Amino acid sequence: MRDADDQGVCIAVGFFDGVHRGHRAILEGADVALTFRNHPLSLLAPERAPRLMMSPADREAAIRACGVSTVVSLDFTRELADMPPEEFAARYLRARRVRCGENWRFGRGGSGDAGLLREMGVEVTVVSYAEYDGDRISSTRIRAALESGDVASANAMLGRRFSVEGAVMRGKGLGGELGFPTVNVAVGSPDDPPMVRLPRGVYEVEWRGLRGIANFGVAPTMRERAWSRPVLEVHFAEPPPEAPEMKVELLRFVRPEREFQSVEDLRRQIAADCAIIGV
Repeated sequence: MRDADDQGVCIAVGFFDGVHRGHRAILEGADVALTFRNHPLSLLAPERAPRLMMSPADREAAIRACGVSTVVSLDFTRELADMPPEEFAARYLRARRVRCGENWRFGRGGSGDAGLLREMGVEVTVVSYAEYDGDRISSTRIRAALESGDVASANAMLGRRFSVEGAVMRGKGLGGELGFPTVNVAVGSPDDPPMVRLPRGVYEVEWRGLRGIANFGVAPTMRERAWSRPVLEVHFAEPPPEAPEMKVELLRFVRPEREFQSVEDLRRQIAADCAIIGV
């Protein structure tokens, strides 16, 4: 971390999953962001640990995109969990200015807070919650919106479109046979932490300005030829350029995935879905 005696250093602290509108208010004007690679509950109470919206690498990139020059990502270990708050502050918050959210706590048992830092001579700015639709924005609320299919509310709280990404994989040619060729994206990586559970179904999407319609699921109508795990199958309004990976933005949830009685029934439904979003 930067020199502790640098009067100009401002540290923003938090986990920042999603880097949503409220997080960006905390990060505004900070030189350094202090965060954790793993969610503290993954150690303290694994059964209550949330599924995340971002991998550690994506979260760090999004923080940097807010204008923060240095991101310090700590592994949340038992040693950190048991560390007295005064020791944590002396080791990791050696700055004259700190920005945090209203519910931010640190040190053993979460016993450290903005008041303790002020007693230690640190200038602390506690940033109020951002709000959406009359209630405060939180990562928990955004995850719940995504998992219920309310993509519009999630995007509004994030302040940008939620995206999923992965490697482009070889398909089975079934989309072309139906008249709706797809690009197939293997969402996520085995190295990522457990990620938010998106509903299986059809989404309106966009990639690099190209609008499309995507099914996130296993294609159950294909029965023995169905995917073994959810895949994002994207049909674009026009053929996209080739790419080894795609980061696809979700615009809205159209309908849940379902198994049709025949491939012809599926083809008719895909045509109807495309008509709904105009692709």
